[in-house]
Amino acid sequence: MSVSILIVDDEENAREFIGTFLRSRGYEVFEAGNMKEAKQHVDKGTADIILLDVNLPDGYGPDLLEDIARLPVRLPVILITAYGDIEMAVDAMKRGAHDFLTKPVQFPELEKTIQRAQEIVSMRRELAHFREGQYQEQDYIIGKTPAVLKVFEQAQRAAAAAVSVLITGENGTGKEILARAIHKVGPRCQKAFIDINCPAIQSTMYEAELFGYEAGAFTSADKRKHGLMEIADGGVLFLDEISSIPVEIQVKLLRVIQERTFRRVGGLNSIHVDVQIVAASNRDLQKMIADGTFREDLYYRLKVVNLHLPPLRERKEDIPELVGLFIRKFNQRMGMNVADMTPRAMEALVGYNWPGNIRELSNVVERAMLFCDEESLDITHLPSELTDSKGGCD
Repeated sequence: MSVSILIVDDEENAREFIGTFLRSRGYEVFEAGNMKEAKQHVDKGTADIILLDVNLPDGYGPDLLEDIARLPVRLPVILITAYGDIEMAVDAMKRGAHDFLTKPVQFPELEKTIQRAQEIVSMRRELAHFREGQYQEQDYIIGKTPAVLKVFEQAQRAAAAAVSVLITGENGTGKEILARAIHKVGPRCQKAFIDINCPAIQSTMYEAELFGYEAGAFTSADKRKHGLMEIADGGVLFLDEISSIPVEIQVKLLRVIQERTFRRVGGLNSIHVDVQIVAASNRDLQKMIADGTFREDLYYRLKVVNLHLPPLRERKEDIPELVGLFIRKFNQRMGMNVADMTPRAMEALVGYNWPGNIRELSNVVERAMLFCDEESLDITHLPSELTDSKGGCD
């Protein structure tokens, strides 16, 4: 994420000292020597983060917080204070400042503070993006980490070609939503998307559910029933947790993928279908092949394209954007107007290990909003497992 930083300090040497360091870290840097110049930059929207000295020749630095509070997207402000100004800095944080640093500025502390502010910028950008009505369903999964961007780029190609796709990843990483995104961005978007939760089907009912049956096929079959494979004709069939399908049904599923035909239970006529199969699993299918519980030929038929969604603990850079997504989602659902999340709450989220992945993050944000009566979600609104230093943190 490209981030620009405005340094507001009347000492040119101080601006150059800090600016040189930040530029070496890849940030775009602007400078202002007084309040007037700082306000001009704020009005133009040139900066994402502001480093603000307290005492300026034409004003009191923290007064700039009032101008920033009126912006559509509030900028994180980091105060640079003398040692004796700590009480003032704490008061300024109550007025909306993000953090403060004492002089002389130490680069390790500066970098950590900037990184925390960058997380807030990312979350607020996502909220602003939503308010502009540009939300797309696939944004739920996609962040800015290279691994995730690569997954969606591959998913778009698979969607366009309508080939079979195998999505792997832990529970809660967004496998179903990626499957829906494949349907949405592909040429079959106007046709059906049929999702099947494979573990929820009784082993004796798989064939009837997938392929349907004719009247009289068995005792309770009083009329013909179309199977989900037939209903999905022309569209996408999503087989969630395909590892739970019995081996004998795997054989029949393989035949459908190869020949694009099947027969209903009790039927004599072959039915032709054109279905894109998207399957998902959180289990190691290659280990199941070795154990004899999953067919190797079906595995390779399914994984024409294999998309692996990394766990949230490996893509923590995406947490601020995901938080922004969920705040917007639950604002709409709950009729609330939560603006953002405080830095210390965000720090707790980034420090947590997320065994439940994105689904757990969504639940945490929803719970926090339920107990929030303020404008910003704070650490006091988070569950104890996130705030307890021993509770699943890195």
